[in-house]
Amino acid sequence: MIVVHHLNHSRSQRVLWLLEELGVPYRIERYERDPKTMLAPPALQKVHPLGKSPVITDGKLTVAESGAILEYLVERYGEGRFVPPVGTPEHLRYRYWMHYAEGSLMSPLLMKLVFDQVEKAPMPFFAKPIAKAIAAKVKGAFVSPNIERHLDYLEGELQHADWFAGRDFSAADVQMSFPLEAAAARAGLNNSRPRLMDWLQRIHARPAYHRALEQGGPFEILG
Repeated sequence: MIVVHHLNHSRSQRVLWLLEELGVPYRIERYERDPKTMLAPPALQKVHPLGKSPVITDGKLTVAESGAILEYLVERYGEGRFVPPVGTPEHLRYRYWMHYAEGSLMSPLLMKLVFDQVEKAPMPFFAKPIAKAIAAKVKGAFVSPNIERHLDYLEGELQHADWFAGRDFSAADVQMSFPLEAAAARAGLNNSRPRLMDWLQRIHARPAYHRALEQGGPFEILG
């Protein structure tokens, strides 16, 4: 049986969601973040050397990284579901979004999270104005404009079809969910981009999404 090594408030929620969409039996092994540092516990290093989530085990096989896990699941258990046929333009778009989500979109979102934390971090009173000024400068000159550019791009892409790979829901939409939920939580994604907000509403309305939340427990985008 597939075991999902599930860290609370993490990308592994996407794995649970896809498993629910596929209807594949699985078991959850739960791990909790350190309440002070919000880091994963050392126990995850026994599953994968990097000690991060998501990671799954399927028999003797261990698979890490969100995109690799989702691709493995649809190829091994999907029976043609949630992935466009190979050789079609939709399949090329599917591959693109599976890599874009973490390779391009998450980078500026993570940078924003880091510099937001710098602004809030405890430090000597004389250092705080300097740290806040540096963080604000980096966010204003680089991070925020980069995020805006990505969100504008994605809003434009959804004018062509309801889902990222085309007319049908796919694992690419599952992969894109985490960064876009992060953008809505902390990076300014709102009703000024109606196609993206409609897409978020539609994924949140899927029964499998709700079942995954029931299985995984409370889920909040950190930051």
